[in-house]
Amino acid sequence: MLIALNKPFHVLCQFTDRGTPPRRTLAEFGLPPGVYPAGRLDHDSEGLLLLTDDGALAHRITDPRHKLRKTYLVQVEGTPTDAQLQALRDGVELNDGRTRPARARQLDAPPALWPRDPPVRFRKNVPDAWLELGIAEGRNRQVRRMTAAVGLPTLRLIRVAIGDWQLQALPPGEWRALPDSLS
Repeated sequence: MLIALNKPFHVLCQFTDRGTPPRRTLAEFGLPPGVYPAGRLDHDSEGLLLLTDDGALAHRITDPRHKLRKTYLVQVEGTPTDAQLQALRDGVELNDGRTRPARARQLDAPPALWPRDPPVRFRKNVPDAWLELGIAEGRNRQVRRMTAAVGLPTLRLIRVAIGDWQLQALPPGEWRALPDSLS
């Protein structure tokens, strides 16, 4: 079984939390028993999270050798230059080494998305822009670190695809079954 969940902002990618105060977890979304996340999505990121009850499938989804591309919509602070976008495409030097080349493009208009709760802080005198960024690796907080490294701090981060599996119009907190063939 393979499940797509639209993970809301400030939800942990686990079923329990021992923090004080406790944080929201996957347990509140009525997922089928026996599924667990195939990969992770940070607490402060949103969007597509795949869950499965098949360990071999989870390994194929998460193993970097398969280079399964993950696609994100990224709201950044600032207006990207051609040089900043090219730096993302070429690969960025981070404290844990250079990233693989990414697909990066600026969107002409903000994407049609659900409102985030709480909303991203609006700053009248600071421009922002939306990027579509595709990466084929999954280091800790990689997209946020990449955009920061080129001078474009991330304000909002939404994963919209893993390989051929897409979030589509799935509302936050909702899930659906997917075909479990590896894309």
